[in-house]
Amino acid sequence: MKPGHRQIVSNALRISAVVGALLNIINQGGDMLEGRVSWLHFVLNFLLPFAVATYSGFTAHHDQPDDR
Repeated sequence: MKPGHRQIVSNALRISAVVGALLNIINQGGDMLEGRVSWLHFVLNFLLPFAVATYSGFTAHHDQPDDR
């Protein structure tokens, strides 16, 4: 993996951790307090922001001129 790509994935992981946690609190907060969690939704709430951030990062990286 190229150094620029590592930075994109690292940023995407941080974004997905924060946004995924917030989405889980918003979407299943009450259920989580009662001990009921939809594990599929739990994982998807982290996966979606990771996918969006990664796609955005790679798209922005690809659109940059090579003479950086």
